[in-house]
Amino acid sequence: MKIASTFLTLATIAMLSGCGSKSTETTDTTEFADSTNEAVADDAASDSTAAFAEDDAEFAVAAANGGMAEVALSKIAEEKATDPKVKEFAKQMVTDHSKANDELKTLAESKSITLPSAPNEEKQKAAADLGGKSGSDFDKAYISQMKKDHDQTVKLFEDAQKEVKDAGLKAFIDKTLPVVKAHAEHVKSLDKTN
Repeated sequence: MKIASTFLTLATIAMLSGCGSKSTETTDTTEFADSTNEAVADDAASDSTAAFAEDDAEFAVAAANGGMAEVALSKIAEEKATDPKVKEFAKQMVTDHSKANDELKTLAESKSITLPSAPNEEKQKAAADLGGKSGSDFDKAYISQMKKDHDQTVKLFEDAQKEVKDAGLKAFIDKTLPVVKAHAEHVKSLDKTN
């Protein structure tokens, strides 16, 4: 069955790279990861030896997408922010989210879950928009984006606490959620001062 699973995964890759009008270079890696995980989970489920639940993989992909976006946006903020408190927050985001991203990547690899290699198109557009700003406009836009992103991430993790089945992913969620909540509170306090 491993050969069939490998074949199915390769067929999915070939199909996805040939579909649509987008070139492979602009394929949304988050969509690709979701499709690959769905194909592997479906194949494993039919063999009744699923390595991971599809919902678990969807959470991992969404968490990786958000985590990579936080790092990318915060690296821009480390260079462009004018307020020292915003720069300090950005530095903390890079540190904390890079650590969580690495932990999630290791965990996903151990479960044969495919993660995206870059943030999705929506997150990349947000980074491009943010990169076009400067001065206090940049600081305000970065804080606003961090508020929005952290609210979404808190909800993602809280929902996953109830739905995720894998013990390793549950432990990751339980360890990471308090950090994300602390970021959400910190960014709200920065929003009041900017």
